[in-house]
Amino acid sequence: MVVREGFRKMLELEADLEVVGEAQDGREAVTLVKQLRPAVVLMDIAMPRLNGLEATRQVLKAVPTTKVIMLSAHSDDAYLEDATKSGAKGFLIKQTSSHVVCEAIREVQKGNTFFSPTVAKRLHQLEGRSPDRIGPPPSRNVHLSSRETEVLQLIAEGKANKQTASELGISTKTVEKHRDHVMQKLNIHDTAGLTRYAISAGIIESSVQLTIV
Repeated sequence: MVVREGFRKMLELEADLEVVGEAQDGREAVTLVKQLRPAVVLMDIAMPRLNGLEATRQVLKAVPTTKVIMLSAHSDDAYLEDATKSGAKGFLIKQTSSHVVCEAIREVQKGNTFFSPTVAKRLHQLEGRSPDRIGPPPSRNVHLSSRETEVLQLIAEGKANKQTASELGISTKTVEKHRDHVMQKLNIHDTAGLTRYAISAGIIESSVQLTIV
């Protein structure tokens, strides 16, 4: 909440930028984008109910003209790769200064890409590495479907199968099926292990915020 309010107040000072909506979690973000069709979205990479990566995929599928800038407290290689694969046009570290955030919004709206200075430097370093050394650890290469990722996040957030089923509008039996598939794909067979994976993959964090512009 504090982070989101800070971004809103900062952006309201810019004459050419208007905050048209805010969301507390990923599902609300997707719903608001469909309704408001903003030019640019500032999307936290880790949010409750639906993480920023999956929310970005759903946003861009529903409203292809919207541009997404990902926000994260981390700049690890895997986070950068996941963000770009999801379709984000920018990646900013949360500690980025206000003038850089505004510059990013303007550049992305023009159709350009934009990364925090530290992230841009990291990308430059990655480009100089040999192909066989680029990419996330083997466990991060496992492909989970959108629904499997949603189920994984809710499990990691402590939701029971019945709660997850209600949240996603599917049957408990279907949730159990997705849970089994996730465990098989990740070769993880307990909730604690799934939670640790979700944290390491940036699917959940201890605190989550989102701002839509």
